[in-house]
Amino acid sequence: MTGPWFIETLARNGDVLHRHRVDTLPIRIGRGYDNDTILDDAYVAPRHAQVEADGKGGLLLRDLGTRNGIVYRRKRVATLALGSDTVVRLGHTSLRVRAADCVVAAETLDRTKHGWEGILPGLAGTALIALVALFTMWLADTQPFRLFRYLAALAYGIGAGLVWAGLWALGNRLFGRHARLGRHLFIFGCGVAVLMLFRLVSSAIGYAWSIEVFTRYGSHVAIVLVAGMVYFHLTTVAPRPRKRFTAICALLALLGSGLVLISNEGRNGRLADELYMSVLLPPDMRATPDASVDDFMDDVAAMKAELDRERAEDEDAKVDAKQETPPGAGG
Repeated sequence: MTGPWFIETLARNGDVLHRHRVDTLPIRIGRGYDNDTILDDAYVAPRHAQVEADGKGGLLLRDLGTRNGIVYRRKRVATLALGSDTVVRLGHTSLRVRAADCVVAAETLDRTKHGWEGILPGLAGTALIALVALFTMWLADTQPFRLFRYLAALAYGIGAGLVWAGLWALGNRLFGRHARLGRHLFIFGCGVAVLMLFRLVSSAIGYAWSIEVFTRYGSHVAIVLVAGMVYFHLTTVAPRPRKRFTAICALLALLGSGLVLISNEGRNGRLADELYMSVLLPPDMRATPDASVDDFMDDVAAMKAELDRERAEDEDAKVDAKQETPPGAGG
C-alpha cells in the first residue's frame, strides 16, 4: 500500500476537528511524544494503538494492550479492519483513517440556512422581543403613564431573550462549533411574537363568538408553540437528525400538557385553566347576540326548579330510610 494516510479526529456531530498526515505504515497513535499521531486525551495510553497493513491491501487497527482499548460501535475490540468510514473511539477521542485516494461526496445543498445568521437576524430578533415586551406592558398598564415602567419591561424582555439565546448559543458552540447567537435570538423573537399573536387572536375570537375553549385550554397551544421553538433551536445546533428532534419536541409537548392537566385537576378540581372566560373586550367586538335579562332569568328559574327537585328527592330518600330502620337498631 502507498500513502499518504490521514488520521482524522471527529467532533460528536461527526465534523472533522483535525487532520494529521502520515506517509508510511505502521502508524502509531497515543498520548506519548514518540507517536506518529499524538492525542491530547487523558484516557488514551502513551502507546495506545497502531494502524498497519493487513496483507490484503487494507488497513488494520490493533490495540497495544491498553486499559481502555479500542471501542467500535460501543463494543471493545482488539483488532479492527478499517474502511474509509470506520469511526472508532480511543479514550474519549473519536477518529477515522482515510487514504489520500478516498472518494469524497460532491458538495451538497446547504439546508441549514447558515446565511441567515449574524448581526441581521440578531437585530431582527431583538426588535421583535422589544416590541412584544412593550406591547405586553401597554396592555397590562392601568396606571398613569410612566416611562420607567416601560423601560424596565424592555430591559427585562431583552435580558430574558439574551439569556435564552445565549444558553442555546453555548450549546451550539459546544456541539456545532459555531455559536450562531443571532440565529437563536431570531428564533426566540419569532417565538414570543407568535405566542403574543395567538393570545390576542384567540382572545378576540373567543370573546366575539363565546368560544371559551380558547381560554380554558389555551395553555396547551402555548406549550406546542414553545416546543416548536425548541425544535428550531435544536435543528440550528445539529440540522441532521430532524425526525429525532421532532419526536423529542412532540414528547415534551405531551408531557407539558399532561402536567398542566394534572396541576389544574389537583388545584381546582377541573382540567380547564379557567372556569369562565376572563377576557373583557369592547362590546362592539361581540359577533353573537347577547342574552337578554329575561332569557337569563328563565335559565335561572329552570336551574332552580332542577335544584328543588333534587333536594326533594334527597328528603324523600332520608324519610324512607328512617321508616325502614327498625326501632332500637341504632342503639
